[in-house]
Amino acid sequence: MQVGIGLPNTLDGTDRDLVLEYARRADAGPFTSIGVFDRLVYHSLDPMQTLGVCAGVTDEVRLATSIIAGPLRSTAMLAKKAATLDVLSDGRLTLGVALGARQDDYEAAGADYRSRGRRFTRQLEELRQHWEGDDIGPEPVQPGGPQLLVGGESDPAYKRVARFADGWIGAGGPPRRFGSCAESATAAWTESGRPGTPAVWGHGYFALGDEETASAGEEYLLDYYAFTGPFAERIADGLLTTPQEVVQFVRGYEERGCDELIMFPTVGGIEQYERLERIVESEL
Repeated sequence: MQVGIGLPNTLDGTDRDLVLEYARRADAGPFTSIGVFDRLVYHSLDPMQTLGVCAGVTDEVRLATSIIAGPLRSTAMLAKKAATLDVLSDGRLTLGVALGARQDDYEAAGADYRSRGRRFTRQLEELRQHWEGDDIGPEPVQPGGPQLLVGGESDPAYKRVARFADGWIGAGGPPRRFGSCAESATAAWTESGRPGTPAVWGHGYFALGDEETASAGEEYLLDYYAFTGPFAERIADGLLTTPQEVVQFVRGYEERGCDELIMFPTVGGIEQYERLERIVESEL
């Protein structure tokens, strides 16, 4: 299993210098990907533009949207932006997409929330058509378009993985939950008659340091996932705050067949990058 690191594009105080510092350091290793989150009604940096800036200062590390809400965007526009990013990164884009559950984002985008499932299925089919066609362009570097991962933890989501995607991407949580969902996605893939197995990606949250750091990380998660109600507390309870917890979490995902695990900081500053880097280099 490979380990990536999330960019702090949804954290307060993140600026150009911090994003580029993360990207440059990740490109030198030990991380194999950099990921971004997606919110519209939030004080955050746009995910696609953030990765576009990072593409210009990196050569090796993979660029991943993990994830973006596909139906917030028109399909043609999403296809063009993804193809452009794939060209600018010389074929290093992994496009992780899902429905998105935040109704306020849909309202702000002027997109219908209730029909998003139906539109998402159609969008996944049309993305490939745009990437393989001659109408919009540019032609992606990766044959057939960027690596496409679909998120979600429902039967319709797993069927979308099997029909349209290269793999499944999880929404976090403990390794056991990830493993169960990955098995469901793989089963749908096999039942559809597709050869091989899907790529499976996951992510986790960390805030390494003292108690004040851990508290700040928990506050961020409670705020970011406030739309889920009481479930936000369960997400915050899963925050990794010690090296031992990080190692146990990463190994748990590896044991359950994860291909790429992206670890997202919940506190700003370059110190979080440095602390996770030390753990990955010395203990994993």
